Amino acid sequence: MSRLPELYVAVDVEADGPIPGPYSMISLGMAVAGRADLTFYTELRPISDEYVPEALAVSGLDRDRLLREAPPPEEAMAAAARWVDGLRKIGRPVFLAAPAVWDGMFVHWYFTRFTGKSPFGATGSGVDLRSYWMGLTGREWAGTHSGDIKRELGLGGLPHTHHAGEDAVELARIFEQVLRRAAS
Repeated sequence: MSRLPELYVAVDVEADGPIPGPYSMISLGMAVAGRADLTFYTELRPISDEYVPEALAVSGLDRDRLLREAPPPEEAMAAAARWVDGLRKIGRPVFLAAPAVWDGMFVHWYFTRFTGKSPFGATGSGVDLRSYWMGLTGREWAGTHSGDIKRELGLGGLPHTHHAGEDAVELARIFEQVLRRAAS
């Protein structure tokens, strides 16, 4: 029996503060690199009254609307876990983010807190685009911003909108090109 391929699940979050718990993840987007048809997006109801106005402003999301209309985190994260687990029919999901520390911190905490476990594994580990690029190119950390990577790969026109769903698709497209470069 052949082993299913790895599926790099590009993940992006928007949050209203620097850490999960006191602050809230307010949107989550996921997209599989190389599979434009496989995407997921949800907004989430904030979990606390605390927020950093500048952090909230980055996403452009309306906190009052999220409090009224967004699904509670238990519901949103259960849907996200079902989506990731559904990918197992065609491959082995691998978390991918840029930076993995930021997005991974929120995603792992939210999955663990609201569903009991992360579909990406007990440690919440995964691939960090910038670290991967360092290893591939020998660049220093300072030369690994996603904008630098996009320019070098000829993806300079690919927008970064701070919409978690759109930015997950952007990351998936960047990583597709990174993998092509690594293979050549």
